Amino acid sequence: MKIGAVMFFTTGSMQPAPLARAMEERGFESLWVPEHTHIPSSRKSDYPAAGGLVQAYYELMDPFLALNTAATVTSKLKVGTGIALVTQRDPIVTAKMVSSIDQLSRGRFLFGVGNGWNQDEIENHGTAFASRHKLARERVEAMKAIWAEEEPEYHGEFVNFDKMKQWPKPFQKPHPPIIVGGAFPFAARRAVRYGDGWIPRDDWLDRDGIEVLDKFRAMAKEAGRDPASLSISTFRVPPDLERLKRYRELGIDRVVFSLPAEKEDENMPILDQWAELKRRLG
Repeated sequence: MKIGAVMFFTTGSMQPAPLARAMEERGFESLWVPEHTHIPSSRKSDYPAAGGLVQAYYELMDPFLALNTAATVTSKLKVGTGIALVTQRDPIVTAKMVSSIDQLSRGRFLFGVGNGWNQDEIENHGTAFASRHKLARERVEAMKAIWAEEEPEYHGEFVNFDKMKQWPKPFQKPHPPIIVGGAFPFAARRAVRYGDGWIPRDDWLDRDGIEVLDKFRAMAKEAGRDPASLSISTFRVPPDLERLKRYRELGIDRVVFSLPAEKEDENMPILDQWAELKRRLG
């Protein structure tokens, strides 16, 4: 079972380069960065998890730039969007960003994607909130075509372009893993339909029950997919050794713990705590 961390990078937090180096030195597998282009002052949607929005949501740096910085100073650490809001991203531009960072990192990029919960934020990008899930699917399908084909084209309801050329293609073939974030059952269905893995949050697993893992694997089989080909990455996991052992027994592929948007003096002890947990986990 792999262990990674997710961080909201801001101008006042520990920066990507020193954090990435510290994580690689301690043998962690991956660093993840969320995405919010902005947070509207109005609020039509409630934050779906416990705790509410913290200031870092408003100050968050661009994930691709932060992750590329992290990749530049490391050689083994994987870097991932946790998650990129494809409902707010042009697919042609994003396809080039993904393939570029995957080439620059020599195949260490993980493309975590999601459709978003903040209606105001999504609508500021010209996306209708009610149809965002279909839009996201079309954008992912369009990006897959761009990455895999010499002259891709895509014709959908929301994404439409004729034959084109775009390079570079990703380092990983046919593309970096697409790992779909969100709760069961809807995000799990999207992961099965067009993803290479699923990202449920630790609190959602608690709420829905651990049996959702069996349901997810059964869902994959029903769709004609090998459940072993779909990774499960649980985010925001607490530092609990027994819980980690339980996740490993259940076949969770990756656990990701949260780091606060603070300086080194607060984050280094957390890294060391998790390094000790990793050692004890074996």
